[in-house]
Order: sequence, then structure tokens, then C-alpha cells
Amino acid sequence: MNPALSWSNYLLKRQVFALTGKLRFYNPHNELVLYVEQKMFRLREDIRIFSDESKTQELLLIQARSIVDFSAAYDVIEAPTGRKVGVLRRKGLRSMLRDEWEVLDAADQPIGMLFEDSVGQALLRRFLLGSLLPQNYDLTIGGQRVADLRQKFALFGYQMLLDFSMDSGKKLDRRLGIAAGTLLAIIEGKQSN
Repeated sequence: MNPALSWSNYLLKRQVFALTGKLRFYNPHNELVLYVEQKMFRLREDIRIFSDESKTQELLLIQARSIVDFSAAYDVIEAPTGRKVGVLRRKGLRSMLRDEWEVLDAADQPIGMLFEDSVGQALLRRFLLGSLLPQNYDLTIGGQRVADLRQKFALFGYQMLLDFSMDSGKKLDRRLGIAAGTLLAIIEGKQSN
């Protein structure tokens, strides 16, 4: 696996004033390690993760299974081999009150959940405070918390801290965690704007 996909902590920054989702992942030393670009004018979401801004080495591909779906499923694919790593599936109706995503393995079997911190805070975000109350997500595998994805407060721009340090047993494929952060920044970020 590419070393850029193996850090315990990342800072994700979404590019301001971009027509499509453009993200940069930085390691704890503030070095750019991943560059993400959403393809324009696609009926289905098509998101590519590269090793840097030159886009010469594609590492991951995230593709929506359908055009418009309230409970959309996104396949996470290892770009060099074409093998599916897993799936992130949004829980449609449940996500009305609090964002919830199901984490599936490569065989589409449920292995975990990604969910917003609390219903109360989620409702405050949606109806009163918006981006003044940053989002916080927990990612669990088999009921054990393996990652924390926390949006940083920023008046301009979008930043998220991805912390995988609590996953000492390596239960979570880091590529799925990076894909989860990417989808939250692009998909959920669109809805909060």
C-alpha cells in the first residue's frame, strides 16, 4: 500500500472557489500527501484520489452506484488494481436527523458505521447554527470506535481532522477511512453550503 495512505492523522482541506470538489490531505508534518478531485459533469459521483497535485499516480477511485439515490452507495476502488476495497452507503432516512453511513467490506457485508456525534447537535447544525457548529463523526468497526473525523471551525473554507490513532488493532482499512473523510467533505459539504 502507498505510504500516503498509512498515516494515523490527516488534515483535510477543501479548496475554496472550486467548481467541483478539490481536496488536499496533509500529514502531521503539514506535507501534502493526497490530492482529491471530483470529476465535473458526471451523472454519478466520480471522485479520484491521487498521490499529489500532478495527478500522475491515482490511488483510489470513489464511484456512486446510481445516478440519484437518497441512500447512495459509493464503491471505494484501489485504482492501480481495480479491486474493490469496500463500500460506504448513506442511510437515507436516518440521515435526515443525523448523518449515518454504513461501512461495508469488499463483499458488501456490513462491518461498521460512520455517524454524526449526536441528534441534538445535528439538529442545531441543520436548523439554527449551520457551519458555526462544526460536525464531528465517529467511525466504528464491530462496535469499536476506530476513527474520529472532526470538522474544524473556520469562517472561510472547510477543514477536517481525521484521527485513526485509536485503531491500534488496524481493524479499519485506512483507505475506507480516507474515502469516508472525502465523501463527508464533498457530499455532506455540498449540503451544508
